[in-house]
Amino acid sequence: MSAPVILDTRSVTARDPFFDNAKYLAILLVVCGHLIEDQRDHPIAHALYFYVYVFHMPLFIVLSGYLSRRFTFSAGKARKLISTLAVPYLIFEVAYSLPRLILYGKFELTLLDPYYLTWFLLSLFLWRLSTPVWQQLRWPLAVAVMLSLLTGMSALPDELAMNRTFALLPFYVLGLMLKPEHFAWLRRPYMRLTGFLTLGLGLAAALLVHDQVPTEWIRWRLSNSALHVDDLTGTAVRLGLLVAGAVLVAAFLAVAPARHTWFSDLGSATMYAYLLHGFVVKVAERFELGVPLSILLGVAAATLLCTPPVRKLFHWAVEPRMSWAFTPLRRP
Repeated sequence: MSAPVILDTRSVTARDPFFDNAKYLAILLVVCGHLIEDQRDHPIAHALYFYVYVFHMPLFIVLSGYLSRRFTFSAGKARKLISTLAVPYLIFEVAYSLPRLILYGKFELTLLDPYYLTWFLLSLFLWRLSTPVWQQLRWPLAVAVMLSLLTGMSALPDELAMNRTFALLPFYVLGLMLKPEHFAWLRRPYMRLTGFLTLGLGLAAALLVHDQVPTEWIRWRLSNSALHVDDLTGTAVRLGLLVAGAVLVAAFLAVAPARHTWFSDLGSATMYAYLLHGFVVKVAERFELGVPLSILLGVAAATLLCTPPVRKLFHWAVEPRMSWAFTPLRRP
């Protein structure tokens, strides 16, 4: 469960390295988290997995919301939505189904029930479509939180990644509501120190409670009844995770460098690392690498998959050129 697929509506000349730095550092967490997932029987691996999963998805969703503030149903942006989310979703749904055919002779393709990491593309597609609605509500974040809590009380279908789409919705709406001055406030020197302290306390808390909280809570894909708790308990836990995720997201952004760094350009291509790293994970699962080696592999793989040669090789799948599929804008 993870995803850094962020539609960036900024022009190339106006890119802020702060956001690219944050996305690069976040994709390292995503890839490393997936690589240690099968080693969760080791206490340290389980604690790290729990810690990362509390906030790495909220982080990408907040950034996605912030960078989607100008989304409208205009022709150019609607077409970009199709070419950067819908078409890659179809391509990688098929691509991740092929290994099961090769290894097990079993091919299943359910386009409305996303497989593996493609759920984020589908959820982001739906969140983007809902953007104009949230921008017209008086209290959008309160409504989004209420929807997240209420849907935890219902057994939603797996189609369209409904559970995760509603459960994580508050982070997208939070991103929509943020303004540049909020990020400027996070970049202040004293906030950087506070961010490091908060991330450290979060890790300490994860080491203490990771074996007492079922992993499914941080995957956001099951209802309260499926987690075997009553609605009051489930609502309290979900609200606590929403708050913890938001606090750790703020702390992470506070420590992200604001200047241009050697990895800033890599941060502009995290979609490639996200969509392609699953194949690395599937291969690595066949070996017993251990936690330190898995983390090193995750850092190396995430970095490599954001480089220009990989982007050139897989541009057709991750950012396909779709102008041939569209007609001139039809006006009434």
